[in-house]
Amino acid sequence: MFASLAVSFATKSAHAQAWLKDRRYAEGPGWRVGDFELHPGIGGEVGYDSNWFLRSSKDGVINGAPNNPPTDGATFRLTPSLSLSTLGEQRKEGTDGAPAEPGAIAFRAGISATYREYIGKAELRDQRNVSVNADARLDIFPKRPITFSLLAGYVRSIRPNVVGDPSVGFNTSNPYAGAELTWTPNNGTFDTTVGYNFNATLFEQQSGAPFTNLRHEFELRNRWRFRPRTAIFHETSVGILGYTDPNRSVNFLADSIPLRTKIGLNGLITPRFAALASIGYGGSFYDATTPAARQFDSIIAQAEARFYLTDNPETSDPGKLSLTQSSLAVGYTRDFENSYLGNFYGVDKGYLALSYFFGGRVLVSLTGGVAALSYPDVFVTGAAVTPSFTVIRPEAQLFGEYRFTDSFAVNATFTYMQNISSTQIDYGTSGKYDMSWNRITAFAGARWFL
Repeated sequence: MFASLAVSFATKSAHAQAWLKDRRYAEGPGWRVGDFELHPGIGGEVGYDSNWFLRSSKDGVINGAPNNPPTDGATFRLTPSLSLSTLGEQRKEGTDGAPAEPGAIAFRAGISATYREYIGKAELRDQRNVSVNADARLDIFPKRPITFSLLAGYVRSIRPNVVGDPSVGFNTSNPYAGAELTWTPNNGTFDTTVGYNFNATLFEQQSGAPFTNLRHEFELRNRWRFRPRTAIFHETSVGILGYTDPNRSVNFLADSIPLRTKIGLNGLITPRFAALASIGYGGSFYDATTPAARQFDSIIAQAEARFYLTDNPETSDPGKLSLTQSSLAVGYTRDFENSYLGNFYGVDKGYLALSYFFGGRVLVSLTGGVAALSYPDVFVTGAAVTPSFTVIRPEAQLFGEYRFTDSFAVNATFTYMQNISSTQIDYGTSGKYDMSWNRITAFAGARWFL
């Protein structure tokens, strides 16, 4: 019964290989194949994981010592990747060296997979598995007054159960697809986008089957650029989230219609200083007929200050400034996320991000933050309610890479995560589940990329 909690507090981003997060670092010169660019790559890493199962170290709880103490061990990761796209700006050239006119279509697709092998106790070795990430996007008539876009992808995530049995894990398959229509009239200072996205979270093992859900989301975005690199924007999204078989869960699960709407400012204030500020409303709107339904009904917001460590960014799109230059950013976000424990949790997070890419050889990336995750009352079938509580989660990732050539690099990654909490969820006769844990990982490796 306690197994359902493993997903509820697992981080959404499992600190995947840092070089995959930004194609500027992932890709090398590539191969030209007709009107397309092809970028293959492969990376291998060896390292250490202190707590793959995210177990508590406290005695007397079903996910902690001595019954299920944290299990550490050595880890090997092998990550092949491949991306394909229409020709980039560097391979396009118009008359007399002028920039070429954009084509009728722009296409980009990528796929990566990570195989993990573990060295240690038998329960850890049994966790060997493969995660997958694939995505594709097609823009029809890009940079025209009317642009139509299609996107699709698939993510397979490996999420273990604290009991250590792979047959009762929480691995998920997430297919998704969407479409967008963007209108940019006149001189291009204003644009508006309407879109639809579908996302399915399909749990592969029977232990997670009750949490399988489908989500539809409708979006409206507007932007007005009143300076070359500064814009006022508006975003509104309405979702429809439904569980396919919620009655099988020992937690109460409720369908919902999440709503978010916000307005903000994003762009350069000076040639090297940028700011982002937005504020709006978020509401969870869970099915009120579910006895345990609680609601998020509050302000959502984001504030960020970013300083560019190198010259003026070479882009007129404020939304893409972070991809172009080495920078230091500090910020704060307030939002909410759907959860399988208490239906949702509110997120208040302060963060810092440093990215420094210099000499075409050395990349240093540091990201970190502290979040307060606020859970409502938790109801469990056959057990007493656990009153609302807050989990404090500090986390950090340090990534460094040195490129010997344009296609070969060595790297190292260090991550730290922790749940700080005194809360224990009461599962009646099954015992109590402790919300506290900590995890450290360290990896060193090399990769080839083109």
